[in-house]
Amino acid sequence: MKKFKLRGGLAAVLLLTVLSSPSALAEELPKELSPVGRAVGIAVKTDGVVVSELSEFDAGSGKVAPAKEAGIAPGDIIKRIDGHEITCAKDMADALEDAGETVTVRLSRDGQERQVTLRPYRDENGAYLGVWVRDGLTGIGTVTYVDPATGRYGALGHSIADSATGTPVPLREGTILKARVTGVTKSRSGEPGQLGGTFDYAQNLGDIEKNCLTGIFGVCSGLECDGCLPVATAGEVRTGPATVISDASGERREYDIEIVRLYSGGDGRDMMIKVTDPELIALTGGIVQGMSGSPIIQSGKLVGAVTHVLIKNPEKGYGVFIENMLKAEK
Repeated sequence: MKKFKLRGGLAAVLLLTVLSSPSALAEELPKELSPVGRAVGIAVKTDGVVVSELSEFDAGSGKVAPAKEAGIAPGDIIKRIDGHEITCAKDMADALEDAGETVTVRLSRDGQERQVTLRPYRDENGAYLGVWVRDGLTGIGTVTYVDPATGRYGALGHSIADSATGTPVPLREGTILKARVTGVTKSRSGEPGQLGGTFDYAQNLGDIEKNCLTGIFGVCSGLECDGCLPVATAGEVRTGPATVISDASGERREYDIEIVRLYSGGDGRDMMIKVTDPELIALTGGIVQGMSGSPIIQSGKLVGAVTHVLIKNPEKGYGVFIENMLKAEK
């Protein structure tokens, strides 16, 4: 599988959530969960291949762009070519090698299936549609919680998305892997930083069963936890002091933040947060990529997870309510 970075999800992926009645959801929420705050490696293979860019070729008499001319767009997911199932970039190359003068491409866009017919560009090296595609992504993110009773976890607080298009990737299979933070590129105004780390495929902590707008979910084992905290409903979250758990320094610990504002517009920016801890600011500049999923604690309860950084002011960012993560997991 080709390796690609996760999209800079902290900086740019906005969530879409629908807030439910706190009283109705309170009975469905787990009473307690273990907040984690540890970085993990994330590796996924996509269901189909994701179109990340379109390209054109010099055909001698002028430029040609078969995919663009047929209406294919970045973010489309190619599922079949002339009856061949496409699960990876190699499948696509094999299908085009066997193709005739025209090919029929079945793709998915915004959850809707569609079909286009186009004439590939051909030269002595093969046939090309004029697309760059991705069939897998890897990166580092943070686990938010584990339910000790079931082993189920939630992480990231946002979807795994294609780095070029921002499109949530359709999941064929995925794993979370034991990781070690080895360094930090600090965030600066206009330049979101990131956690640096190492992981390998021999240290599998669990599968990724679901990739959706409020996080990734599955069952894991081997994540070290320090006990449980009560789970807060969205209605219990207040502006004011809070903490975030992160191992950005290489050691898991809590840092001071402030919940500046709460939202109810349903666009996924459930709360605005501001890093106030001088040690975290000195280490990271505020919020960096890889910290998405870091659990937010207030008044002794697990209330949410870090999801985004404000690029122009990296000491500030957004978080998702833990209630909305748990709702999406079901």
